[in-house]
Amino acid sequence: MTDNERKQQPTEDPRQKQAEATLHKLVKDIDDHPKDYRTYYDLSVFLVELKSYTQAEELLMKALGLFGDSSKKAKSTLLYGLGNVYYSAGEFEKAIHQFQQVDDPGLKKDAYVMLAQSYMGKKDYKRALVFLLTAQELAKQDPEINKMMGECLMALGDFDQAADFYDRVLKNDPHDGKANFDRGLIAMVLGEPFEDYFKKAEKYDKKNFDAKQSQIKDIEKVVQLNKQKKDHPDDPKRNDPK
Repeated sequence: MTDNERKQQPTEDPRQKQAEATLHKLVKDIDDHPKDYRTYYDLSVFLVELKSYTQAEELLMKALGLFGDSSKKAKSTLLYGLGNVYYSAGEFEKAIHQFQQVDDPGLKKDAYVMLAQSYMGKKDYKRALVFLLTAQELAKQDPEINKMMGECLMALGDFDQAADFYDRVLKNDPHDGKANFDRGLIAMVLGEPFEDYFKKAEKYDKKNFDAKQSQIKDIEKVVQLNKQKKDHPDDPKRNDPK
């Protein structure tokens, strides 16, 4: 092979090489510790990262057959893992069914959060709030739960309460770009100063900020329409799209 031919050979992706090494290690862990359910769970998590959902599902179903009766913790961990597989694949109903069966105390809070996220995936924000409130009882002032509470309340149009939860998130982490962006949208609706929130949103999470520019325009239209209705309540042309 000439030097020119060598240069034309595709170079191996180091990320793929690392993934293969990790996969090999996790499979070996199962072979070396066949009676440890955690090795199956760890491999399923990595398969989900690779988007190999069918393989992850089959692995966890096999593990449940092997360890489902060994202990409450083992069964709950594997059910939680299976729920995550379905959630990641967008099969929210299946995910909900798995998370509802998790009864180990150490996983309860996480299961409630994932139930909430699954219902959010279905855009059923009222049910999501129920599980978030339950999770919050087990983890007071968890910033991630507060952020999800704010998101649900915002989706339901309860902007005052949503603002309160986002304020809690930003008090804990002022550099949260997504929270700053959503709080900025809420400020627009409530007639509060919003520019500073958007500046921070762009600074700390520009990718999210750029991807959601259409939301700012949508809120601006709503705010303008509401202003017109308030200023001219009897104007028959206020709803005229022209």
